[in-house]
Amino acid sequence: MDDNFLTTKEVLEYLHVNLRTVYRLIRAGMIPAVRVGRQWRFRKVDVDRWLAGQRTGPVATSGDPAPELPSSPAGYESRRPRVLVVDDDLGIRDLLEQTLALAEYDVDTAPDGHSAVTSLRNETYDLMITDLKMPGMDGLALVQEARRLAPGLPVVIITAYSTEATAIESVNLGVSGYLIKPFRITKILNTAARILGE
Repeated sequence: MDDNFLTTKEVLEYLHVNLRTVYRLIRAGMIPAVRVGRQWRFRKVDVDRWLAGQRTGPVATSGDPAPELPSSPAGYESRRPRVLVVDDDLGIRDLLEQTLALAEYDVDTAPDGHSAVTSLRNETYDLMITDLKMPGMDGLALVQEARRLAPGLPVVIITAYSTEATAIESVNLGVSGYLIKPFRITKILNTAARILGE
């Protein structure tokens, strides 16, 4: 195998994501792929370019159109999972929204805990990703309210201000993930896919 190309298995190991996430990235045109028989091949330079772009935000990988995927690999298509992203930092909020949307999630955002509660009252979500430290209602208070409004909703907390006390309280509230900023976008994609059983 040419060192300039990666197999699907090599991409899974290289990015530390699962197969469904790779399908989403291909379909969204974020990582161009070439069909060789029944297998996909990826140019390492395209994978590296996408990976580097996740440090500053989503970037175009090439002018090539996204390849057509097989109609339903292992039940690939059903309904798109719906995610609520809550963060008072516009840059983080936009980055998560764009990346998750390109990976074929339906994404709503909220700039604070009170707005998120309104969204939780009006919509049904499969996952909530929330910052921990926000003005007004912080992430832990939001998780408590989410538990009341949607008891089974999986929650991922992201924070730049982690302490042992907040980590323990998060575990006690039953959060599904706890990520420390800065984190790689692949970590969010992989965490979301794991929690949603993809």
